[in-house]
Amino acid sequence: MKNSSTATSRQYAPIPGTSDIAPPPIAGLQIRDATADDMLAVQAIYTPHVLHSSATFEETPPSVQEMQSRREHVLAQGLPYLVAIINKEIVGYSYASAYRARIAYRFTLEDSIYMAVDHAGKGVGKALLAELLARCDQGPWRQMIAVIAGNNNLQSIGLHRSLGFKHVGTQPSTGFKFNQWIDVVFMQRALGAGDTTLPDSQAKSLAVAAADRTD
Repeated sequence: MKNSSTATSRQYAPIPGTSDIAPPPIAGLQIRDATADDMLAVQAIYTPHVLHSSATFEETPPSVQEMQSRREHVLAQGLPYLVAIINKEIVGYSYASAYRARIAYRFTLEDSIYMAVDHAGKGVGKALLAELLARCDQGPWRQMIAVIAGNNNLQSIGLHRSLGFKHVGTQPSTGFKFNQWIDVVFMQRALGAGDTTLPDSQAKSLAVAAADRTD
């Protein structure tokens, strides 16, 4: 999979079966690969979600060093870790990771996306997730899973649905945070050819190599 930076001049084609409205152009928006130096801003975006939201099941904000380590782990698997920038400020980030460590899951990924609180609901997240999907479509992977905390997390559910994800199940009362039980919603979208073809030998080799680096 290619690792090349892109900006908002990229045209996002509508995905079959979803809204026919592609992510609208947003003035000053750039989406590019995250660097080690970006992790300070990424950690600052993630911390309020940990402390004040059930969108993540973490309860203690990770350090900048821990966020750097997580990014390195993603990149070691050949997966994208992206940031969204408006007027030189990082306002969101998104990355793909292995869905599960067992080898049979090697063609399946999980997405993560977090926005700065004051930039949520403005279309930046859709452009960011669309770019993440476009990157992953180019690799050997065949399915993307969204694991969404809370069946009332309508913003995240709507975002994923608008980009072709379908609801595939809910685990009730799986998490416990802020003194309440939290359901976990699963949504899924095919990558590339999905399950319409079997992976070729080169794709198998790439996916196995990536899976070997999940431990």
